[in-house]
Amino acid sequence: MRITRLEIGCRNIEKQQGFYREVLGLKIYNETVNSFELHLGYSVLYFQQTDSFTPYHIAFHIPDKEEEKALEWLKWRVGVLKYENFEIVDFKGWDAKSLYFYDTDKNIMEFISRRKFNGESSSSFSEKSILGISEIGMATDELQEKYKILNTNTRLEVFDGNFEKFCAIGDDEGLLITINSKLKTWFPTGDIAYNSAFKIEFQNNEKEYALQYNGEKLKFQNPLKNNNSA
Repeated sequence: MRITRLEIGCRNIEKQQGFYREVLGLKIYNETVNSFELHLGYSVLYFQQTDSFTPYHIAFHIPDKEEEKALEWLKWRVGVLKYENFEIVDFKGWDAKSLYFYDTDKNIMEFISRRKFNGESSSSFSEKSILGISEIGMATDELQEKYKILNTNTRLEVFDGNFEKFCAIGDDEGLLITINSKLKTWFPTGDIAYNSAFKIEFQNNEKEYALQYNGEKLKFQNPLKNNNSA
C-alpha cells in the first residue's frame, strides 16, 4: 500500500506552516489563506484549517538504518517524545525502528526506518531524506467493520494486531493504524485517540484508490470503485 496523498485538518495554518518550513526546513507548496501542501518523497501531505480539528498520528518513511542520524538531526529542531526513556523505539516484530515528535497542532509525528522497505542508507540525514508517508492513524470503535470494507474494496490485509484494540492494515510500504478509540490511546504518549477525519489516496496491487474517513464511516471517492461504507 503506497500512500500518495493524505489530507488532514489543521488548527492553525500559519503556525503549522512556520513549523514545517522554519523548523523542519521543508518547502511549502500550493499555499492559500487556509491550506498548504508538503511534498514528501512520493507522497503529498495536505493541511486544511478547520474549526473541528482534533490531532492525528502520522508516520513518515526514512531510509534504512538512518534512525540515529535522524534522531540527531531532529533533536536540534524539536523535542523528541520518549517511550520508557527511549528516544528510538525498536519494533522487533516489524523489523523497524521509530522516533516521535509533536508538530504545533500536537499531532504525533513519527519517523520510521523499516529494514524490509527503505533500502540502503546514505551518509547524512536531512529533510530531503523523507521518503513518503508510511502510516495514518484511524481511531474508531468498529475495527472489524473498517477492515471488512477495506479488504473487500482494496484487498488490504491485516499486517498486525486484532479487532479488539489495535489492528494495522496494509503492509511494510503503507499502513492504516486502526485503534479502538474507547479502549486504547496513541503510542508512545498516551494521548487521546480522536476519531479525526481525513482523506487518503493510495495504490495497492497496481490499482489506485481515494478514500474518505469522516470520523465514523469510510467512503470511496472514486466512482469507479465500490462505494460501500462502514
